[in-house]
Amino acid sequence: MVTTGLVAIDSTILATAVPTIVRDLGGFSSVPWLFSVYLLTQAVTVPIYSKLADTIGRKPVVLVGVGLFLLGSVLSGAAWSMGALIAFRAVQGLGAGAVQPMAITIAGDIYTVAERARVQGYLASVWGISAVVGPTLGGVFSQFVSWRWIFYVNVPLCVLAVWLLLRHFHESVERRRHRIDWTGGVLLTSGLTLLILALLEGGEAWAWDSAWSVGAFALGAALLVAFVLVERRADEPVLPLWVWSRRLLVTTALVSVGVGAILIGLTTYVPSYLETMLGSTPIVAGLTLALLTIGWPIAASQAGRLYLRVGFRTTVLVGSGVVVLGTAWLAATAPHPSVAYVGLGCFVVGLGLGLVATPSLIAAQSSVDWGERGVVTGANLFARSMGSAVGVAVLGALVNGILRGAAPGAATDRFDHAVTWAFTGVAVAAVLMTVAAVAMPRDRAAGAAAAPGAAGADEPVATA
Repeated sequence: MVTTGLVAIDSTILATAVPTIVRDLGGFSSVPWLFSVYLLTQAVTVPIYSKLADTIGRKPVVLVGVGLFLLGSVLSGAAWSMGALIAFRAVQGLGAGAVQPMAITIAGDIYTVAERARVQGYLASVWGISAVVGPTLGGVFSQFVSWRWIFYVNVPLCVLAVWLLLRHFHESVERRRHRIDWTGGVLLTSGLTLLILALLEGGEAWAWDSAWSVGAFALGAALLVAFVLVERRADEPVLPLWVWSRRLLVTTALVSVGVGAILIGLTTYVPSYLETMLGSTPIVAGLTLALLTIGWPIAASQAGRLYLRVGFRTTVLVGSGVVVLGTAWLAATAPHPSVAYVGLGCFVVGLGLGLVATPSLIAAQSSVDWGERGVVTGANLFARSMGSAVGVAVLGALVNGILRGAAPGAATDRFDHAVTWAFTGVAVAAVLMTVAAVAMPRDRAAGAAAAPGAAGADEPVATA
């Protein structure tokens, strides 16, 4: 929970401090890079860290991740220019790419299937708390101390996380020589970097049909093709292709793509919508959005009781239906701005996601043994990151295209129209996520998976 808190707080604390950072460092046009470079480095490193965790163990990987996150935080707090801050945010992202999947993987190692939903609910509650604490801390530090403390506050948390891991988490891993797939790792990282950059910057830094955009997409796709060819022959591939040949793993990954797209869509546009259409303060807008991450852990903590009775697939389907209702409500009420309407929609969506994200991830983890669980967890979270990257690109292009056509003096009305379409896009993502849930294979007896060791009897010992 402490290591998860590092990533969770960092994802919310920065937004409220951006105006203060710009006044101090300048470079307003570069602000999107503060977020996109973090997302980029986090997304492309998740598969690599996850493979390493299955070969050398979870503990060294998560310790390296916390160390990189600590280094990036200290450097970000000392940044002297916007360019330096962006570079140091990339270092933070490199650490976050290890921290988040390892926390979830370790929970999968040391708890039974029956216990995991409750534990994953605890982990999800960290995000709910951070959704309230993060923006508040960011505002307090920016207004009364210094924006640099939004990064320095990570230092004691990192130290505490390292101490807890060293003292309380012990694992026994079979020591053998491993051949690290450096070629595959470089090809995957390079290809995804180009594709995610093209998605994030298309329509912003360059036109979608420009030479830069076409070149980035083409080269990124070529590198990923080369990656697939390399992985087919690698002794220990960084992202084994078998992950994408199993129906359960593919469908749960597609569900995770939908989760990522829905989260990024609401996180991006709910605060701007409330502040622009209703004149709400950033704190009110942030607290309204926080209802989403409050509903999530409430549902996630109860998901275990449901999937042990009716199975993973049915639980995910129920959650997907709730998400569809919540996103449809937001799209339908967008032309009639109201904090209460938006808060209700966000809370309902959060409840639905709590019944989707946790059970689908546990279903994937439970289908493999210890030696594959890190890769499977990493692939699932990687899919969520890709959903966020694609979602922010598609919704951003949609909203920006509508706003560019606004007549002088009609920008507010046009923004209302644009956000209505953005919320509609999120609802479409929820429907597609439901289709992926329908395609999940039916569960065997739900209770059979509840026994300790159900995921595999040959697992190395891990205790807390």
